[in-house]
Amino acid sequence: MLRPRITPCLLVHEGGLVKTVAFKNPKYVGDPINAVRIFNEKEADELIVLDIDATARGREPDYKLIADLAAECRMPLCYGGGVRTAEQAKRIIGLGVEKVSLSAAAIEDPGTVTRIADAVGRQSVAVVIDVRKRGFLGQALEVCTHNATRAHRGDPIELAQRMQQAGAGEIIFNSVDRDGQMKGYDLATARKLREAVQVPITILGGAGSLDDLVALVRECGVVGAAAGSLFVFKGQYRAVLINYPNPARKDELLRAAVPALAEKRIA
Repeated sequence: MLRPRITPCLLVHEGGLVKTVAFKNPKYVGDPINAVRIFNEKEADELIVLDIDATARGREPDYKLIADLAAECRMPLCYGGGVRTAEQAKRIIGLGVEKVSLSAAAIEDPGTVTRIADAVGRQSVAVVIDVRKRGFLGQALEVCTHNATRAHRGDPIELAQRMQQAGAGEIIFNSVDRDGQMKGYDLATARKLREAVQVPITILGGAGSLDDLVALVRECGVVGAAAGSLFVFKGQYRAVLINYPNPARKDELLRAAVPALAEKRIA
């Protein structure tokens, strides 16, 4: 049986590790390679690394950085940023990365997902769907790309279903509005996504405490609980400190949520 995953998400900007708030004002928090080494020691379940410059600036993935990350990483690694072709994806997987993530390229042309899944296997393809509130009351969500500078028409949940049909092996759902706020996940939307797709999902955006991770698992069952700020900041003054629950604490957290798993659909 699959189990919930607790996943740090690292953002790379101009070669350094940063953290944003609502996708803006990147704050430097350290060196990506050093962060990977620390997460190795803390036995993280997996790691997501997103180069937030590549797609926005229209450039290729940074293969040197990817190779360095993969060489250090002792956990499953998902890389995203600038991936648009099957050839790029094959090169990245060949460097030792387990999964590539797509965003703008997938949304602009779902056939890209199919081509990459055919080349590397759908289990190695994740699609990141960044969403933000729209409208006067903010009751609807819209999909955005290029660091939330471009909006796309259509319902995010329906988009997730199309990405699954195209060949995505995982959906990563990221809330722009909650990014860096540390006030909890959008559980209502996470639940809708879990009910709409059968592939594994990862929820990102808003986690501010370990209790938020438990709440997500209770709501959605087997899911990836991803976070950025929670794992790079400490305390009310947001001092930079790479952290992650130790194995005993992680098991305790997941056991607190496990009673709900029997009632949830297993992905």
